Amino acid sequence: MNIISALMEIRRNPVDSKGNQTTPIAWDMNCLEEVCGACSMVINGKPRQSCTALIDQLEQPIRLKPMKTFPIVRDLQVDRSRMFNALKRVKAWIPIDGTYDLGPGPRMPEKKRQWAYELSKCMTCGVCLESCPNVNSKSDFIGPAPLSQARLFNSHPTGEMHKADRLRAIMGDGGLANCGNSQNCVQSCPKGIPLTTSIAALNRDTTIQSFKDFFGSDNNY
Repeated sequence: MNIISALMEIRRNPVDSKGNQTTPIAWDMNCLEEVCGACSMVINGKPRQSCTALIDQLEQPIRLKPMKTFPIVRDLQVDRSRMFNALKRVKAWIPIDGTYDLGPGPRMPEKKRQWAYELSKCMTCGVCLESCPNVNSKSDFIGPAPLSQARLFNSHPTGEMHKADRLRAIMGDGGLANCGNSQNCVQSCPKGIPLTTSIAALNRDTTIQSFKDFFGSDNNY
């Protein structure tokens, strides 16, 4: 049995510590297969996916808390709009003006495709933001996940057309400069995404972009 199964069982007959009927616990969930990232919460002090947290493998008693990085909606349910707004800021998508049959898409070198695939595993669970000491209510740091997604879409042959816009977005307030390189995000990411590697690569890319902007050059380096 995992944490989600236990919560669903409790919801069938919600009672307090005295056995009195009470309102059922609220939390987010969807896929139950560690794909959607919706069921993130703090379990015994560690942010993780509750669908993969097995009861018999956890220290007893089990303590559940909502992630503190995001505003609490109710009980274990949080509002992750901060992260989704950050993804909008870095344009974590490839805009299209329609669908057309243009044949096969652009090819990517195998080595580049493999590490891009690793970055694409991000499920926007928010665990990396929760574990990052620089992401809090007093900081406007966008966090590791949006930065990694900026690198992912900049590496795509089609997404590269908006590379400069993404780099300029993370060069501003709350961007790369706010990263303290604590490495917590890498340790906590349930998908093992090399987040700090992406941040290091983006530091180089933003330096190049700043020179391009200063000298008014559109040439590629």
